[in-house]
Amino acid sequence: MPTRVCCCCSALRPRYKRLVDNIFPEDPKDGLVKADMEKLTFYAVSAPEKLDRIGSYLAERLSRDVVRHRSGYVLIAMEALDQLLMACHSQSIKPFVESFLHMVAKLLESGEPKLQVLGTNSFVKFANIEEDTPSYHRRYDFFVSRFSAMCHSCHSDPEIRTEIRIAGIRGIQGVVRKTVNDELRATIWEPQHMDKIVPSLLFNMQKIEEVDSRIGPPSSPSATDKEENPAVLAENCFRELLGRATFGNMNNAVRPVFAHLDHHKLWDPNEFAVHCFKIIMYSIQAQYSHHVIQEILGHLDARKKDAPRVRAGIIQVLLEAVAIAAKGSIGPTVLEVFNTLLKHLRLSVEFEANDLQGGSVGSVSLNTSSKDNDEKIVQNAIIQTIGFFGSNLPDYQRSEIMMFIMGKVPVFGTSTHTLDISQLGDLGTRRIQIMLLRSLLMVTSGYKAKTIVTALPGSFLDPLLSPSLMEDYELRQLVLEVMHNLMDRHDNRAKLRGIRIIPDVADLKIKREKICRQDTSFMKKNGQQLYRHIYLGCKEEDNVQKNYELLYTSLALITIELANEEVVIDLIRLAIALQDSAIINEDNLPMFHRCGIMALVAAYLNFVSQMIAVPAFCQHVSKVIEIRTMEAPYFLPEHIFRDKCMLPKSLEKHEKDLYFLTNKIAESLGGSGYSVERLSVPYVPQVTDEDRLSRRKSIVDTVSIQVDILSNNVPSDDVVSNTEEITFEALKKAIDTSGMEEQEKEKRRLVIEKFQKAPFEEIAAQCESKANLLHDRLAQILELTIRPPPSPSGTLTITSGHAQYQSVPVYEMKFPDLCVY
Repeated sequence: MPTRVCCCCSALRPRYKRLVDNIFPEDPKDGLVKADMEKLTFYAVSAPEKLDRIGSYLAERLSRDVVRHRSGYVLIAMEALDQLLMACHSQSIKPFVESFLHMVAKLLESGEPKLQVLGTNSFVKFANIEEDTPSYHRRYDFFVSRFSAMCHSCHSDPEIRTEIRIAGIRGIQGVVRKTVNDELRATIWEPQHMDKIVPSLLFNMQKIEEVDSRIGPPSSPSATDKEENPAVLAENCFRELLGRATFGNMNNAVRPVFAHLDHHKLWDPNEFAVHCFKIIMYSIQAQYSHHVIQEILGHLDARKKDAPRVRAGIIQVLLEAVAIAAKGSIGPTVLEVFNTLLKHLRLSVEFEANDLQGGSVGSVSLNTSSKDNDEKIVQNAIIQTIGFFGSNLPDYQRSEIMMFIMGKVPVFGTSTHTLDISQLGDLGTRRIQIMLLRSLLMVTSGYKAKTIVTALPGSFLDPLLSPSLMEDYELRQLVLEVMHNLMDRHDNRAKLRGIRIIPDVADLKIKREKICRQDTSFMKKNGQQLYRHIYLGCKEEDNVQKNYELLYTSLALITIELANEEVVIDLIRLAIALQDSAIINEDNLPMFHRCGIMALVAAYLNFVSQMIAVPAFCQHVSKVIEIRTMEAPYFLPEHIFRDKCMLPKSLEKHEKDLYFLTNKIAESLGGSGYSVERLSVPYVPQVTDEDRLSRRKSIVDTVSIQVDILSNNVPSDDVVSNTEEITFEALKKAIDTSGMEEQEKEKRRLVIEKFQKAPFEEIAAQCESKANLLHDRLAQILELTIRPPPSPSGTLTITSGHAQYQSVPVYEMKFPDLCVY
């Protein structure tokens, strides 16, 4: 019952108090007296200067009723406040709002759930009112704290708990709406507020029974779901909050997400983390996407020493964020993303190497094995992220990333890479090489350049084909696959998959275009480097079937994309040289590898003969393949790579009908207008300075110049090459292929330019280095090629491939062109 006063005292009371008292009935169950409420509203509108007094008096009554637990009168007071608030919009409403907020705070502080919900509902109504002028002194710190606490309600009754949590979420939503529409909206974005609001929303979102894994922007929840489900309501509020974020306050809204996921250990498993960041990426403005990516990268750096699965969870979140951001604005973070990911890739490999070195028997070894597998999960996640990010970049940025990753690949014996491998050891270095090349493979996937020079510039091709990358069969496979991604501009690789004898190449429907001038120039400059890589790659002892398949595909793609008549002749010379190397076996390869080379040569010559469509050439190749099918199936890919066929004990005793003959190929091509003079010159791989740095055998052992091979070691018939007399000029011609002429011209031009512009100290140092290099090579050649003469006028016997050249008196040999450029 409200306090009643006598008529005399009532007449002396101020009018606004009498009007306020009249709206309260004797029995609170009767509700608000509507007639008297209309009088009070009319009075407040007519005399707005009395609003602050009306509000203060209502607040006084409400506070007294709350303390005395008169809930009925509290409801009536709040209903009256709401009606007054909706009806009055003058500038004098500011003091009234202060009284109103004070009363709402009183309700939220009470321990009764109904009063808390009542206060929240009134605050939400107030939040939807647009005030005429901003309030520069009003703050909502208390409401942020109180609503956030309500979001974490642990009431014993589930229904009441849900009701309180929903009220808390709606209250936060009201605070956000009220503050962002205010002139002082920046106050809500302060870290002390975001650290309460965001975790409260995430706490309720986490209660979703089935985490939504939608890729696209999810549809808006229905009104019923918003009111009944705290998780749906919290998610909707979270989206609204992020949608209102601007450039200056974006980070303050995102950082509490990381703290919540860390505190509740939600990175492993990371379904909820992925769900949260999908919401973030779809809710924020597209131009701010790179801010979120930077924050994820920064958190990844901060958690770099955490468990592998935690790091893998963060990287997976980064992948999802990148997948969404790649459709819009990436911003200036491209290199930062790749640099951070490559750094963590190196750290993961380092952790893996340390675990392997520190492992022991028993339970410790099992634990080490588990960590090793977890680190592989991290590495695969990083590679997947790099590949996806790179494949969504424009071509000009993708080229930069290819160069960037290639610059990180460690090369034995050089310091050109920018990745710290001091703690990795040989095993870790090999592992990081594989990981980086796998990353590069994913970045280059789907890359289509108009010219091969754009896809394979010299600054990229040289480190890619570095000899140190050829020491491991898996590394060589990755290098070849990267080359295929960049060479295959017409999507022919899938048609060439697998090494086989193709009956009719026309059935493959190969797509090709006329070779442009830039591609022709590329092959003149870099063709010998590509041939050398294929030639030496075929002769590796650890090759497996996949290596031969990729080498065959390389030859086929060069033929399709880059071959004119001159290149075709060079490729045929290369194939014949490979056949010679398998027969002579100067590298002491196992019989399987020798037969594998023979099968590769057969598959390629069958392909190229049909591509250039010279009938006589096709007939010769088909005849050899037919004879092999009957007499030596181990020389064909269908048998050596797929069947457990019997291997021969020797190749030197085979009939010449089983081999592809240079003279017959030259005769068939010459009749069709090809310039076949160079076919009689055996192919010799180009010598490079990198051979001195590699761990491979000396280049003298790989060059096809054998010394002191007696005639009885060569088949009686000329199987492959014709014997001819040799002079020094002929020998020089055999070593310097046609592509060398262009390289020599370019080298001379660069030397002249260098002597004109470079400092004297640099020129002197390089000349000294070149002189030492030449001295070492001459010493090796002279030591390995000059055997003790049988007579005082001793002679030097030189062979190349199967061609044994005439003995030349040692004292008559001159080297007039040896000099240092």
